[in-house]
Amino acid sequence: MAAEVTSEAGMFAPARLPEPVMVPPERAAPPREAAGGVLLRLGGSRFAVAMADVAEVTALPPVTRLPGAPAWLAGVANWRGRMLPVLDIRTLVGVPVTPLASSARLVVVIAGLRGELTAGLVAEAVPGVYDVAIDSMLAPPATLPTETARLVSGQVTDALGPIAVLDVEALLGLRDRVDRRRHGG
Repeated sequence: MAAEVTSEAGMFAPARLPEPVMVPPERAAPPREAAGGVLLRLGGSRFAVAMADVAEVTALPPVTRLPGAPAWLAGVANWRGRMLPVLDIRTLVGVPVTPLASSARLVVVIAGLRGELTAGLVAEAVPGVYDVAIDSMLAPPATLPTETARLVSGQVTDALGPIAVLDVEALLGLRDRVDRRRHGG
């Protein structure tokens, strides 16, 4: 409920919130090479998304399943008044799909220079961030299944072991695999 204040006329009016502070783009985020990323846990594995590709990490909202959609398309959710496709890539990366706990999060990712493409990624948990420079990323292991390798741009390592870095452009490209005649496109 919004706070109320008395106007000059004695009527109640909604309180004004301060204007958001805009950060100049050159100060908004470190260069991509040094930015690190957001860690996601899927099964027993750790994945990451580059910080430059993350718009928000939030609690998992209600998701509406689309009939006939592939298993990796969990459905759509309301995100800031927009319909957001929600991807559950556990089946694509070879992780067993188990019921999500309260620690589940939605990682909203954006691609394109102006953020034209946006989707939410289901994470079983988001344990934090990694600060390993992306320019130190190694190629993904050759042992990855083909489907997983298409979604991983590389691998970084920290004190706890390897972290697969997800390729956001490839994840958002999954939309081309959905039959748009069935789903309004």
